[in-house]
Amino acid sequence: MTELFAALKPGSEEWLLATSLDPARLPRHIAVIMDGNGRWAKERRLPRIAGHKSGVDSVRNIVESAARLGIEALTLYAFSTENWKRPSLEVEALFRLLRLYLHSELATLMKNNVRLGAIGRISGLPSGVQKELQHVIDLTASNTGLRLNLALNYSGRTELVDAVKSIVASGIPPAQINEDTIERALYTSALPEPDLLIRTSGEMRISNFLLWQIAYTELVVSPTLWPDFRCRHLLEALLEFQRRERRFGGVEAAKEEAQVDLALR
Repeated sequence: MTELFAALKPGSEEWLLATSLDPARLPRHIAVIMDGNGRWAKERRLPRIAGHKSGVDSVRNIVESAARLGIEALTLYAFSTENWKRPSLEVEALFRLLRLYLHSELATLMKNNVRLGAIGRISGLPSGVQKELQHVIDLTASNTGLRLNLALNYSGRTELVDAVKSIVASGIPPAQINEDTIERALYTSALPEPDLLIRTSGEMRISNFLLWQIAYTELVVSPTLWPDFRCRHLLEALLEFQRRERRFGGVEAAKEEAQVDLALR
C-alpha cells in the first residue's frame, strides 16, 4: 500500500479511505464485472462505443490502483461469449479498443510490474487480437507484481464444459474425480479463488462469470457506471469487504457454543 499512498494527495478523499484500510486484510484476488458503458453513453446521448472508450480509462486507473495496493490478482470481465450477439460494428469496435489498449498500455504495465494473462476461449478471438494479446503476455511474463487477467470470449458455463472435456481426455477414472481435479482443469488453475467480486452499475447478477470460483466470494455491487469507476470506488469496495465476516460455511466454535448455551437456559 506504500506505493498507493505515494500516489495519493494527503488529505484527499482517496487518501482518507486508504488510511482506513487494514493492509493485512486485503483480498488476494479481485474480480470485476465492468458494467454500465452503454448506459453511460446513453445518458450523454453518445454512441455506445463512446462508453466503451471511456471505460478504458477506468481499466487503466483500476489496474494501477490495484498494483499499487499490492493486490495479487485482478480479473476483468472484458468480453463474454454472449457479447458476440451484439451488433457486428460494436463487436469490431470493442476489439479495436482492446488492441489499442494492449498496444498503448504496455509501457504502463511494465512500469507497474504487471503481468498480463487471459482466460476464456482465446482461440475464438480475431487473429489480430490473439497476436497482440500474446505479444503483451510474453513481454510481461517476467513481471512479479499484479497478475492482470482479461476474461475474453469467456463464460462460466463454457469454462466448466472445457474443464470436463479436459478431464475426460486425460483418462482420469470417474471415481478419482474430486473438486481438486476440476479446479486444476479450470482456466484459473494458477490463481487463488477470488476473495472479492465487484459489479458496477448496480445490477444484481453475476452474468455467467467465474461460476465455480466465486462459491465463497464476497460480492459488492457499486451503483457507479464503469466509465466513472475510479480508485475511490475501489477503496470503498475494499472497505466494505473488510467489514464482512468470512465464514466459508462455518462458524467460530466458541461463539456458537455460547449462543447454544444461552438459548438452552
